[in-house]
Amino acid sequence: MSESTPVFASDRYETAKGWFRRSGNSGLLLPAISMGCWHNFGDTGTDSARHSDESSFHENAKAMLFASFDNGITHFDLANNYGPVAGAAETRVGRILKENFAGYRDELIISSKAGYYMWPGPYGEWGSRKYLLSSLDQSLKRLQLDYVDIFYSHRFDPNTPLEETMFALDTAVRSGKALYVGISSYNGEQTRRALAICEANGYVKPIIHQPSYSMLNRWIEPDLLPATGDLGIGVIAFCPLAQGLLTNKYLSGIPEDSRVRQPSGALSEGSVTPEVVAKLQKLNAVAAERGQSLAQFALAWTLRDSRVTSALIGASRPEQIIENVKAAENVSFTSEEISLIDAILAGKAA
Repeated sequence: MSESTPVFASDRYETAKGWFRRSGNSGLLLPAISMGCWHNFGDTGTDSARHSDESSFHENAKAMLFASFDNGITHFDLANNYGPVAGAAETRVGRILKENFAGYRDELIISSKAGYYMWPGPYGEWGSRKYLLSSLDQSLKRLQLDYVDIFYSHRFDPNTPLEETMFALDTAVRSGKALYVGISSYNGEQTRRALAICEANGYVKPIIHQPSYSMLNRWIEPDLLPATGDLGIGVIAFCPLAQGLLTNKYLSGIPEDSRVRQPSGALSEGSVTPEVVAKLQKLNAVAAERGQSLAQFALAWTLRDSRVTSALIGASRPEQIIENVKAAENVSFTSEEISLIDAILAGKAA
């Protein structure tokens, strides 16, 4: 087999027990850990490892997708605006899919989204039929694919009728350009409305919801998680490591190579307070008792709830992916561990 078409590990599906988890009531199984291509797949020099030349940047991106697939991660998650610049991640991943994964398309789940700003004028963002379907066509061209497996409405549009947004998602499936559809960052009430509209009109229903969710960001627990459970929708959590806070990187404060120091970083210096660092250190001690790194521990905690189908990670190098996959080996927590974690997060643990 040529260098451009690698031989992947023959045991890549022999992963942790329960590695593939059903997305709600659908037929779709997703890996417990999915690979997000938000950062580190855009233009040269924009990754956190700061590869300054195109060749080394691309080789690192390729190595990360190879390591993912070699370790049972079949789902690569994208959006139209991922980069930087917007669109660059789809272009790069599309090139890698064409050059290196051509014989594996049916083993992969490729997702994309539309909702955020992409082009000037009134049709370049939000949730109109015009924008969503135009963006999907553009994404398919960048990805060099005939269809995506999942296409999301990336954010709720307060000014477009939800019926129109759901009709656009229905069209994406019926046109053969997507196999499934999902929604992202809708609250519980919006999610229930979306499903009711689909039910009333005979539209294809979203099978998955992608919200932010981590130990440090639990907004989905009171409202959205019960809604997805009731409606039979899977949940794939983005930012389960809180933009890297829930790793060993910040246990002693802010390191010099942190994304906090980078203009395009999603973390702000104000989010790494002494109080947060103290919580991270206590959580790390609990993780060590379980034989896990802080990152593995945080991912396992996210996956502890059966309503959560997958945790979506980012990475800057292949080794991080290999470490994070091991989180799925132990996603069970005792009631004592849960109580201690809650106390630490509430700032009430000694």
